[in-house]
Amino acid sequence: MMQASDLSAFNTLGLTCHAKQVVVLQDLAQMAELGPLLAQGPQGLVLGAGSNVVLPSTLPSLVVRVALKGITLAQSAGDHWLIDVAAGENWHDWVVTATANGWWGLENLGLIPGTVGAAPVQNIGAYGVELCQRIESVTAWQVTEQKYVTLSRAECGFGYRDSIFKRARRGEWLIVSVRFALAKAWQPVLTYPDLARHPQLSLASQAVTAQDVLDAVCAVRRRKLPDPAILGNAGSFFKNPVVSAAQHAALQVRFPQLVAYAQKDGSFKLAAGWLIEQCGFKGMRSGAVGVHAQQALVLVNYGGAQATELLALADTIRQAVQTSFGVTLEIEPVIV
Repeated sequence: MMQASDLSAFNTLGLTCHAKQVVVLQDLAQMAELGPLLAQGPQGLVLGAGSNVVLPSTLPSLVVRVALKGITLAQSAGDHWLIDVAAGENWHDWVVTATANGWWGLENLGLIPGTVGAAPVQNIGAYGVELCQRIESVTAWQVTEQKYVTLSRAECGFGYRDSIFKRARRGEWLIVSVRFALAKAWQPVLTYPDLARHPQLSLASQAVTAQDVLDAVCAVRRRKLPDPAILGNAGSFFKNPVVSAAQHAALQVRFPQLVAYAQKDGSFKLAAGWLIEQCGFKGMRSGAVGVHAQQALVLVNYGGAQATELLALADTIRQAVQTSFGVTLEIEPVIV
């Protein structure tokens, strides 16, 4: 059933957005009617929890809010647990459930806002783990072909905060479920500095459990990042830029305190938050939007903001970083 809807409560940035047509997908039986409808309209929007999108003030195209539910253990034999999870499941709730059931490997990704179906689009990652390392396949409705397609991990074309779903024309894919492959031979990933230094964890300890790691990750995130329910945000608003070894060396001469992480291919990933902070934006407010006081990588909505205000601030930040460091920042959320 289609209806007009205010989507302000359905994006974690809390941006004012009014959609002309909204369908809530709760059962795959709806696809018989919804599939052709998506094919008719110009670039419909598939929306989960709205945790990684910048919505405009008005949306004339069809919006599908995915609310599919279900968690099924598909295979318990072999070296991995294979678990099918419906796209509408809350991401953090799924991580909590998996950890409690002994399906370990997702604990570093705890407390990331959003839904399971949205996670592969962005190839979410945190504290040393990327989602693509834990996925077996993704099942989605392909609008052009009007059929379900199951893509293997390789076919999903995952990259840093990227995937085939993110690169495709908007509305081309509607993810309905994700199959996770979680290794039974579990080892904690504690390489991230905030975890390595956490008082409850130790790289030398053999007694660390997945629940310990999840608890530590949640504690770190709560300390550093604002709760979207209290202060509208989409988490990290910019990707950490990757530069060549030569560019890194030149920057390090000019800025000895430069925060950077060596990559396997010889390049360096710079901390975008550090770059933004050096330009003086940390804690800055401009009307209804601003930069979080604890984490310069996070842009926030203090209430009533529209996308134009937020993107204007983002553009000002990008220009300042480009001028000061010669580094181009890329916006992480999808701009609709």
